[in-house]
Amino acid sequence: MKNLIIDAASKKIVLTLITNIDIYICTHKNSKSNFEKLIVLINNFLDNNKTSINDIDIIYVNRGPGSFAGIRNSLSIVKGLFLTKKIDYYCFSFKDFGNFKEFKYKDIPNLCNKFKVKKNLIKPLYLS
Repeated sequence: MKNLIIDAASKKIVLTLITNIDIYICTHKNSKSNFEKLIVLINNFLDNNKTSINDIDIIYVNRGPGSFAGIRNSLSIVKGLFLTKKIDYYCFSFKDFGNFKEFKYKDIPNLCNKFKVKKNLIKPLYLS
């Protein structure tokens, strides 16, 4: 099983790939140019880790609160991948995890299960 976590709502764009054996993480500057090429960043990240989008089983995407452009672009990409590749996704917010303050990106799949985050549901939280 391979899970991809996309967080473009935060100060940095964080991509995390969780496989049965390893966890890979990369970060990018949170900028307009990176938001516009987010799918390229994702594909390069997967290629660098000898994976393709076709190998991904589930995508977890941060729905905010945070950067409007980052959330909008990441949700659009995930929704497009769901429609074209049939990859299920979970849209999480760190607020979904209650008082759970100490976490690592590798914990997100388990936290989504624990806090019953609904699959294939998008309700973005933008900062004004």
